[in-house]
Order: sequence, then structure tokens, then C-alpha cells
Amino acid sequence: MRFPETPALQRVRLAVRGWRAEVPGLDVVVVGCSGGADSTALVAGCCAEGMTVRAVVVDHGLQAGSADVAAAAAAHAEALGATAAVVRVDVAGPGGVEAAARRARQAALLAAADGRPILLGHTLDDQAETVLLGLGRGAGAGSLQAMAAWSEPWGRPLLGVRRADTLAACADLGIEPWADPHNADSRFARVRVRTEVLPLLEDVLQGGVADALARTARRLREDEEVLAASATELLARARRASALDTGTLADAPVAVRRRALLAWLRDRGADVRTDATLRAVDDLVVRWRGQGAVALAEPPGTRPELGGGRLVAVRRHGKLEVAGHSRDGRPLDPLDSPAPDGPEQH
Repeated sequence: MRFPETPALQRVRLAVRGWRAEVPGLDVVVVGCSGGADSTALVAGCCAEGMTVRAVVVDHGLQAGSADVAAAAAAHAEALGATAAVVRVDVAGPGGVEAAARRARQAALLAAADGRPILLGHTLDDQAETVLLGLGRGAGAGSLQAMAAWSEPWGRPLLGVRRADTLAACADLGIEPWADPHNADSRFARVRVRTEVLPLLEDVLQGGVADALARTARRLREDEEVLAASATELLARARRASALDTGTLADAPVAVRRRALLAWLRDRGADVRTDATLRAVDDLVVRWRGQGAVALAEPPGTRPELGGGRLVAVRRHGKLEVAGHSRDGRPLDPLDSPAPDGPEQH
């Protein structure tokens, strides 16, 4: 296909070209394509830049006519020079429809990619919305860094491109992209941020808000890479088999220590959902007064051998452990025993 040389399509192509320069060697890719403007423009940009593209259209089956939408998205991708496939998935499981659909979509893309990189059509506007939602929820720097341009196997070449450009690029190509009704449903917080909050901020602050939020995400990602490396090194020094040495942890800066604790807790099967939980575990390290165990959540559907029990973080003889308890306090995990109440005895 001969691609028109329009400003919007050129911005998409330059974004893809710049992304390839940062992540060299990825010439054969899978693109997750919904048929919307962003993913359709991404397919066009990749094909125009000479990449071998396989567009995978995931049909969630959540709306009437979803099969027709998926077929049209695949046809558009093929017209742009990609090969295309439609994958139908079942959306089920905990966390609501959005979370279940995201899990099903990611699993389908990973299976279809068969080890190849998977590109997604997130734009600068999506990045700004993610940062703003994180700020409103009191998220830390790890969440405010938002989406990465490359986090294997996921790539996002269009994080510097505005949504208006992807829409214009589709118009330049003579393609009418699919408009997902969910993207106009004000029941979703992200939709209200997109349609109400960001436009108001742009008006009050006289423009540039989306760009500023995206710059904030990039700067936080640079900072987070340094802190994450320090936390990994700390975790290696503090490990004592399945436990952590609290003395080694206590000497570390708080930002590094809490990152190390969070990584260790997740590795041990805990789902740390609140800042209060992480701080309570941190208190077992630096504010030890003989307090009892800290209850931890578990990812849905994990560790069925606990029979409805729970995970707890405990301190015992200067070491931090994750233990499994039944609801009556009986230890269920043979790898870790619960700590006694009261101060440590050495």
C-alpha cells in the first residue's frame, strides 16, 4: 500500500521510527488491534516503516455485533499490509468486567505472539490519564511512572502521539475506526477523567497539561529505575533463605527498603494492595515493639492449599517471614512458622 504523506500520519511514523531506534532488532511484531483509531494507526505506522506486522484482534464478545467489529478491524489491518487474525475469548473471573477483559486480552495476545513482541496503541493522552488517576488514588512513584515504551514483551510506540493524530491518520487513510461505546460511558472513572477532568485542567491551566503529565511519567520512570536497582541489591543482601534479615533492611533508605519489601512480599505470594499494609510490614523492621503479625491479601485464586486461610508477615528472631495461617491462627505453611507475640528473645 502507498501511504499518504500527511502531517498526522507522519507523526505516527516518526513515533514508530523513534521507538525502533530505542529498541533495535524488533522488525517482526504482533499488534493488538481493536479496530479503534489508536491501534489502527499503529498498524499503519508499523507497516509504513517496513515492519512485518501480524494484527491480532481480540473479540471479547461483550457487545452485540462484536464479531462484525472484529472482522472489520482485521480487514482494515490487512488492507494496510499486515496479516490479521481474530481471537474470541471468554471474559470471566474476579475484579469486574474491565479487569477480566484485560486478563483475557493479554492471555490471548501472549498466546498468539508466540514469543514475538506485542505492540499496543496507547497514546500520550492515555499516559496522561493514567498519571492523573494514579495521583487521585495516592499512588507512589512506581505507579505514577505509568506505561513504559518497552517492557518485554509489551511495546508502546505511540506514547508521544496525541489521540487527535491517530484519529486524523485514520481519516487520511480513508478508514473509519471503531468507537468503543465503553469509551463514552461515564460510569468508568477513566472516561470521566478523559471527558471532564483533563479538559477542565487544560482550560484552567491554559493548556499543556497532558504533555506535562506525560513528562512527569517519563521522569519518574527514570528515577524508579535507579531506586528499583538499589532495592534489588538490598534484597539480595538481606535474604536468608525464605526470610529477610531485618538488621540489613533497617540500615537502608526508606524508599529503597519499602521497594525491596514490596518485591519480596509479592515473590512470597502476597498481594499488597494498600500503602497502610506495606507501612505496617515496614514497621516490623524499623519500629519493632513486639507487635503481632501483619495480615496480607493474596491474589485471587492462589494458594488453594491454605483452605480459606490467609498470609501474614511476621518477625521472629530478627528475621522477617511470610507465613500461612488458618482463620483460627493455626500455621498451615510448612516453610514458615508464625512469630510469637512479644519482644524477640535472643
